[in-house]
Amino acid sequence: MRRVVVTGMGTVNPIGNSIAELDAALREGRSGGALITSFDVSESPVKIGCEVKGFDPEAVMERKAARRTSRFIHLAVGAAREAVDSSGLDVRAEGERVGASIASGIGGMDMQLLAHEHYLTKGIERFSPFWTPGIIPNMGAGYVSMEFGTRGPLASSSTACAASSMAIGDAVMYIRAGMADAMLAGGAECGVVPVGIGGFHGIRACSTRNDDPAGASRPFDATRDGIVLGEAGTVLVLEELGHAQRRGAVILAEITGYGLSSDARHVTEPDPTGENPARAITNALADAGRTPDEVEYVNAHGTSTPVGDAAETRVLKRVFGERAPRVPVSSTKSMTGHLLGATGATEAAICVLAILNGYLPPTINLHHPDPECDLDYVPNALREQPVGVAISNGFGFGGHNACLVIERFEEARG
Repeated sequence: MRRVVVTGMGTVNPIGNSIAELDAALREGRSGGALITSFDVSESPVKIGCEVKGFDPEAVMERKAARRTSRFIHLAVGAAREAVDSSGLDVRAEGERVGASIASGIGGMDMQLLAHEHYLTKGIERFSPFWTPGIIPNMGAGYVSMEFGTRGPLASSSTACAASSMAIGDAVMYIRAGMADAMLAGGAECGVVPVGIGGFHGIRACSTRNDDPAGASRPFDATRDGIVLGEAGTVLVLEELGHAQRRGAVILAEITGYGLSSDARHVTEPDPTGENPARAITNALADAGRTPDEVEYVNAHGTSTPVGDAAETRVLKRVFGERAPRVPVSSTKSMTGHLLGATGATEAAICVLAILNGYLPPTINLHHPDPECDLDYVPNALREQPVGVAISNGFGFGGHNACLVIERFEEARG
């Protein structure tokens, strides 16, 4: 089997507009939660979010393109630019053997809202030709491909909060199958918009802890009351091992396993038994040739919802059995908020940082133990500890379950 390694990473997210800034924020246990500033929330029951700060799309895209496209596309291109630059991959020179797999759960919610306002005020005849290509979820992948010149496989998952985990896993399969030698893989989403907040509040999924924005996302805590919506773009450069070695690339980690499953039961609620999400994890471990006993860190989906966190705890107990209380688990959504279609890629990058730097990222804001959530969630402070084998879970509405196995690179795998 062709081995797949990570040779570059880039991110724009609520706690860092680069991989170095993300690393520093994880070490500090810094929250990205704050009062929303991008639109008026004075009449909204949800006033908090995890917004990206200080990002200029015209610094990563040509001005006209930036003005004609949605924010999730800006975030995707910004993340891809850092990833490609850090990898040293000459994408244009190898374009036919380089692909892009960039996910988005919903796409251009910001431009959808503007389009509706335009329709109400100016009518259908004066619609811009840029509305549709600026909105549809696959255009994160499309613009990344156009910006960097990838001419291999071009794909875009739209499987809710599992989307960018699947985008990375699918990219691994393209490389394994010989369809590409390298892939730009990840996801982008902009959920902090009125329709995003309104939609998630409508299903009672959002935290309304408006007086404590930085402490509102509190996965596994007994007082958790919902997600804090965020926005982000994160992209990894994946390469076939021999291809990376021949060009002298720095190898950051290896993606060894990918597993999927479906709950087949409800549009929003997770499987209460944990059986089906657990199967995604065991499938990923089998793909990697690993057993549950070899896992040293779990980056949980951990959304900060009462039902979801308890359900994921049951999932992990199914997978790890008696060892479950000794496996370190953290939800970095406590810091980034819920990044929807960008969450899996961001958390995969966090797993790579944990492996490279020998630490376990914390679950911050965990001050009130929940009897239903009784595992080692690395509460409140980073823990220095070597990580060789990590897994990253991504669970999406509709019963989409995905898991990635990410490992420290070793020339000879054992």
